[in-house]
Amino acid sequence: MSGSIFGRNFQVSTWGESHGKGIGVVVDGCPAGLPLSEEILQKYLDRRKPGQTRYSTPRKETDEVEILSGIFEGKTTGTPISMVVYNTSQRSKDYSEIAQYFRPGHADYTFDRKYGFRDYRGGGRSSGRETIGRVAAGAIAEELLKELGVEVFAYTKEIGGILIDEKKALKENIEKSPLCMPDLEASKQAEILLESKMKQQDSAGG
Repeated sequence: MSGSIFGRNFQVSTWGESHGKGIGVVVDGCPAGLPLSEEILQKYLDRRKPGQTRYSTPRKETDEVEILSGIFEGKTTGTPISMVVYNTSQRSKDYSEIAQYFRPGHADYTFDRKYGFRDYRGGGRSSGRETIGRVAAGAIAEELLKELGVEVFAYTKEIGGILIDEKKALKENIEKSPLCMPDLEASKQAEILLESKMKQQDSAGG
């Protein structure tokens, strides 16, 4: 499978599967001397950790990051930074019944069609857990940008046709909303919509 390496000057290589031993990433191109630790990275990974709200996956994982290389005495060395998060809550038997089926809304069919073989246990490389590596790499990039006075943040703009009012959008509301929406009124409407969809065993298309 290609497409797991991103960037040139700041290169990111993600690896691992949803139900494998772990998920990881190697970042090459980070200059030496940047203050970095597992504690700093963990703050970012805790934000994407599953099971934090009723609107995310019910899978429970601690997602504790371990730095394997590229850090010495709390600073980057300028060499490749390798990080891993070990999977602790994979329940592969939960997927045994769908080994012969393709799940709608997942990459099961396209992966099988393209490569002729797939890991049906949680989607393998197509799982949302693959984003662990991207978040860890993004954390390093953001810490580097902070040194240059650049601030980065993201938010949810729309869910199921419910759009935020940019005049009411406040950065501090992002952390207050379970859906990461900066407009709390829109967030509440989206929550009501999702509750309705959940009762119908449907989704809002996410």
